[in-house]
Amino acid sequence: MGDDRSFYIENFGCQMNVHDSEQLAVLLKHDGWIPVMEPDGAAVIILNTCSVREKAEQKVFSRLGRLRELRNGRSPVRFVIAGCMARAWGRKLLKRLPFVDLVVGPGMLSQIPTYLRKLDGGSRPIVDIRDPESVFCVPSNWIENPGIHSAWVTIMEGCDNFCSYCIVPYVRGRERFRDSEQIIEEIGALVAHGVREVTLLGQNVNSYRSRNAGFPELLRQIQAIDGLVRIRFTTSHPKDMSDELIQTVAECSKLCEYMHFPVQSGSSRILARMNRGYTREEYLGRVDRMKALIPDVALSSDFIVGFPGETEEDHRESVSLLEAVAYDNIFIFNYSVRTGTRAAEFPDTVPPDVKVRRLEDLLQRQRRIAMDRNQALIGETVDVLVDGSAKRGNGMWTGRTRQNRVVNFSGQARPGTLVPVRIESASPNCLYGSGSG
Repeated sequence: MGDDRSFYIENFGCQMNVHDSEQLAVLLKHDGWIPVMEPDGAAVIILNTCSVREKAEQKVFSRLGRLRELRNGRSPVRFVIAGCMARAWGRKLLKRLPFVDLVVGPGMLSQIPTYLRKLDGGSRPIVDIRDPESVFCVPSNWIENPGIHSAWVTIMEGCDNFCSYCIVPYVRGRERFRDSEQIIEEIGALVAHGVREVTLLGQNVNSYRSRNAGFPELLRQIQAIDGLVRIRFTTSHPKDMSDELIQTVAECSKLCEYMHFPVQSGSSRILARMNRGYTREEYLGRVDRMKALIPDVALSSDFIVGFPGETEEDHRESVSLLEAVAYDNIFIFNYSVRTGTRAAEFPDTVPPDVKVRRLEDLLQRQRRIAMDRNQALIGETVDVLVDGSAKRGNGMWTGRTRQNRVVNFSGQARPGTLVPVRIESASPNCLYGSGSG
């Protein structure tokens, strides 16, 4: 590659992938690499990929087809496929994409600088999809001033649940946890650089445990960090939502009244086929407990429609659960077959047109619920942590409430400040108002 030490990272998938890409960028910069904003200016192009759904993988193949043209007419460029898709496909990626130089699973991202040096030394294409022993993170003393007020902090990776539809345990590996001391040190360093809000990340944060702390105790330790204003976490598995955890959220003032609580289906029969580990009634019981102890709690969720064997009655159960909980937001996905999972062997598939109809049914009902919930806030004053200028400009600012509701507002503000905003109007996805900051 000569003297060209530029790199470009493009991300696909979840918040965990986004944070992994951020950490990888820090790692490469400490190894002497220089980030660039566009792929056509990079000596190394890294795609950090997702494999949760087939559509996510097709996006990567399509993108690589376009990026491959960058090799024509200029100095060589290295292509790196990282993340979950790399772990799922392994060496098969080199057969389908022979121009790729490096395939690295999500647990081996820390090895990318080493492998790039080997490639510069003449090494043939490299594949490393080993299961990791620890959580990928850069040292706390590498944290630069991020220029942001909100940051993600990974506390665990992997999953031991093996839901029948899910590829995550196979591509992210089994559960691994960071020591609580290391997490506290990282958050302390972030706060020292101006961060006011952290979101704790993991495939199942509820199952977190270290030598001297379970998840509730970790939250209480983070609560004690001076200068931190808000704490969030995602994702929570319903079967591990304990009374102690709900009580901790209710008692700790910095913990936001927002919970992403993925149900996937409202039918106990389908939940059993999914191997989710709880029934409809148990899920609703956890919701009732949260609403009783955290009166202002806002909930979001994931739904899968068209899971093998899902009947119209099963779909109606999902509809009734959606309406009973009255979520602030939901994410709905058509079931996608993932090779290697147990559900891939289930024969009773649902026709594509039925999946589309059921998805749209849930989506339309959720829009009405979200609109009603947001309109109920008109006339109220809410505290907004300011993210920055609103996309539409016109002197408007944007930020989020403790319940994770997006608010666009007029008035004086600065990113990272808390501003009281009087809500004047609403849409299903956003609140609008005037600030007095």
